Amino acid sequence: MNNRYIIFHKPYGVLSQFTQESPKHITLKEYINVPDVYPVGRLDWDSEGLLLLTNDGQLQHRLAHPRFGHRRTYWAQVERIPDADGIYKLQTGVEIQDYRTRPAQVKLLLEAPSVNERIPPIRFRKSVPTAWLEMTLTEGKNRQVRRMTAAVGFPTLRLIRVSIANIQLDDLASGQWREITPLELTKLNHPLEI
Repeated sequence: MNNRYIIFHKPYGVLSQFTQESPKHITLKEYINVPDVYPVGRLDWDSEGLLLLTNDGQLQHRLAHPRFGHRRTYWAQVERIPDADGIYKLQTGVEIQDYRTRPAQVKLLLEAPSVNERIPPIRFRKSVPTAWLEMTLTEGKNRQVRRMTAAVGFPTLRLIRVSIANIQLDDLASGQWREITPLELTKLNHPLEI
């Protein structure tokens, strides 16, 4: 059996699995008709962006296991404008659910990233501005970005994963998928050599 490597731009409201738990849930099966590939990690149903799928068990283990600490980058649209103290706390680690997060790369984006409107749109409040953070983590606890931003007083309204290790979402449209390129696969397998 040949290994398959797919990147998918997961839309909001889609479960990161192929099995439907109830008729109201939309799953990967609605978008990807490739047998025997499985998500590496996951994105919550209310998160969007890059999802890697493969049937390569070794790569899946290396990317999913916390010991290897691969990078994942997210754009988080948050309530209010984060101050320097909040960003510093996110960078150095915050307490979430009896756990202190590892240090992360966090920066306030001066301009909103070029992304399509979400369907349904985020809630809008005239009196509460929003801002975008770019956050790069090396761990993947359940709902970690959302819990981190909430812990410092800036709840996440929208979350988009834009990269996993060296693989970028780039301009892949929401709901679309493609095979990764040989160069991308080489970068995934040998990240320090490229």
